[in-house]
Amino acid sequence: MIKPKVLLTDAIHPSVMPLLAEHCDVILAPDASPSTLARLVVSAEGLIVRNKLEPDLFEHALKLRAVVRHGVGLDMIPVQAATARGITVANLPGSNTTAVVEYCLASMLQLRRGLATIDACIRRDGWASTRPLADRGTELSGGVLGIVGVGAVGSRLAVVAMALGMNVLGLTRRQETLPVGVVAASKVELFTRADIVVLACPLNDATVGLVDAATLALMKPDAILINVSRGPVVDTEALIAALKQKRLGGAALDVHDRQPLVPTESVFSAPNLILTPHVAGITATSLLGMSNGAVVTMLSLLRGERPLNIVNPEVFR
Repeated sequence: MIKPKVLLTDAIHPSVMPLLAEHCDVILAPDASPSTLARLVVSAEGLIVRNKLEPDLFEHALKLRAVVRHGVGLDMIPVQAATARGITVANLPGSNTTAVVEYCLASMLQLRRGLATIDACIRRDGWASTRPLADRGTELSGGVLGIVGVGAVGSRLAVVAMALGMNVLGLTRRQETLPVGVVAASKVELFTRADIVVLACPLNDATVGLVDAATLALMKPDAILINVSRGPVVDTEALIAALKQKRLGGAALDVHDRQPLVPTESVFSAPNLILTPHVAGITATSLLGMSNGAVVTMLSLLRGERPLNIVNPEVFR
């Protein structure tokens, strides 16, 4: 029996690879360049995606039946182009929710308590010089958290934040789905009242540039902004200016306008800014879960079974 070929744009968790190899002929792309993927996708019936795909990739996909996102965000996949060619696309909603929520909490605590700064100071300057730094810390309890995009991540974060004693405001198109205790708010109200704002919304025409200079001007001067959405949701230069002028207390950016960041990027000059390389959803735990979910979903699709997480169900066959 001839096994279907499945192309991986990047390696998956090694403990899950044997399951995929048992049922499929696995092709691991040596790199994720457009030319390499265009060459390898010609013979593939399945594609597991961890890298951004070019819009014209599917023009080369003569046998492709299924694309599975190793993760959640669909901006890496030209879904419309896949649909036009009858290719089923699926993702793994909720697969990295816990990891992203914990990243948000870690960023909040670092920006509010500054433990890494205190650690560096005590090593460099000693006990007496370091103790006064604690006076600047503020507690999360009693503060207001504003969440933009109250989906899987936003909802879980809201529940955790309320358990810590925070009051939570939510900005979402579907107010009826807000967790109990979360208060629906307008954009102006949320950015004006919140001590911490977390961006967890999808990237679309309505959210590009959502946080611009005018929006940042609404925020309290000691407020913090955390972006685990997508880079273009924030006007990065406006954010840098607000931080440099001390019109904002701090920020954490896991996503960026251009990825990967290069050393000349202006964000490196901003104070009180945590920078990470799009890793909010990545832990050893989440990588294993996403790999397992991607493989199980792919095998189901290749068998003609219908998983729950198809994003273009109109082409499923």
